[in-house]
Amino acid sequence: MGLGPPLPFSRMRWHGSESGGLKPTLRPLSPPTIPNRFTLVMSEEDMAFWWVNHKQTRDHEVRGGYLWSPKRNANGAYNQTYENMRLVRRGDIVFSFAHAQIGAVGQVIEAAEASPKPTEFGGVGDNWSDDGWLVSVYFSPAPKPLRPKAQTDSIRDFLPLKYSPIQRNGDGNQSCYLAGISDGLGHMLLAMLGVEAQPEFSTPAFIAEPNVEILSDLNQIAADKTLPETQRLQLSKARVGQGLFRKQVMLVDPRCRVTGVADSRLLIASHIKPWRDSTNAERINGYNGIMLSPHVDALFDERLITFENNGRMLVHPSLSHEVLDRWSISRDTKVEAFRSEQLAFLDHHRKFFAVKAT
Repeated sequence: MGLGPPLPFSRMRWHGSESGGLKPTLRPLSPPTIPNRFTLVMSEEDMAFWWVNHKQTRDHEVRGGYLWSPKRNANGAYNQTYENMRLVRRGDIVFSFAHAQIGAVGQVIEAAEASPKPTEFGGVGDNWSDDGWLVSVYFSPAPKPLRPKAQTDSIRDFLPLKYSPIQRNGDGNQSCYLAGISDGLGHMLLAMLGVEAQPEFSTPAFIAEPNVEILSDLNQIAADKTLPETQRLQLSKARVGQGLFRKQVMLVDPRCRVTGVADSRLLIASHIKPWRDSTNAERINGYNGIMLSPHVDALFDERLITFENNGRMLVHPSLSHEVLDRWSISRDTKVEAFRSEQLAFLDHHRKFFAVKAT
C-alpha cells in the first residue's frame, strides 16, 4: 500500500432515496458489553476502513448505532469528508475517535440514506443543515482503547496525504468528519486495539440453494491437494458466483443485461461457459461471466435463452410465452453487444443451446 488510501471512487455508484421521508426516531441503546472475544467479520475483499471524528456526537452515534453528517458545510460548500458518507458500504470497518482516543470500532450494517439531523443531538451542531446522510453501524467498545498521539511514530507514515483524520503530530483535524484510511493503517489499528478479524465469504442478498452438482464440485475442489490453498479458495468462491470472480464479472457487466437491475445484492454472477466444461483459469475469468437477475439466470443456466455476439437474445422453442410474459421479458430483447473477450465463451453457450433445441 502507498501512503494513504486512494478514495474508493468506484463506490460512487450509489442508489438511494433523496427524500428524507418521515423523521426517524433514533433511540439510544445501552452501551454494549465487551465480549470475551471481540471479532469483526471481514466479509469483503475490497472492504474499506474509515475513521470518524465525532467528539460532539460520539455518545449518541455509538450508542445509537449510526453515523450522521450534513451533506454540506454550513455555508453550503462541498465537504469531501461528508461526501465520504455516500462511499461507505455494508461490511466496512469504522474507527470511532473522540476525546483524543479511538474507543470503539464498528462495522457498517447499511449504506447511507438521506436523513434529517437526529433530534437527540439537541443543541449540538446548531449551525449544521438538517439535510444529511445516515449510515447504520454496529459499534462495540475497543478491547484496548488507543490514543493515536502516543503512537504517532508508528502510524504517521500511513496517514492519508489529503483529508487525513488527524495531523501528523497526532492531534485531530477539526474540519474532518469521516476519512478513508488505507488497508495497512486499518489492520494496524485493529491489532493495536486488540480486535480480532475473522475472514468470511461475502454473499449477496440472493443466493440460490446449492444443488447437488455444485456441492459435488465444491467437495472436489476441497479434496484436490494439488491446488494451492489460495486457488482452492478462489475456485470455491467462483463456483457459487462469489469472491474475485464476482468482482471481475461486475467490472465487465455491472448490471443485469436483461432487466437492467444494478443493485449487486440482487444479482447472480453466472458462468457463460459451464463450470464443468471450463479450465481452472476459465472458472475465475471475469470475461466468462455475466451478471443476471435470479429469474434470468435460471433461464440462462438451463440454456432456455442465450445471446448472439451483437446482444440479440435467442429464446429456446420450449420456453413458453407465458413464462416470459409473467416475467416481463420480451422475445425481441436486444442487449449491449458483448466484448471480444467474451465471444468464445458465448459461442460455447450457444452450441449447447442449439443442441438443446434439436
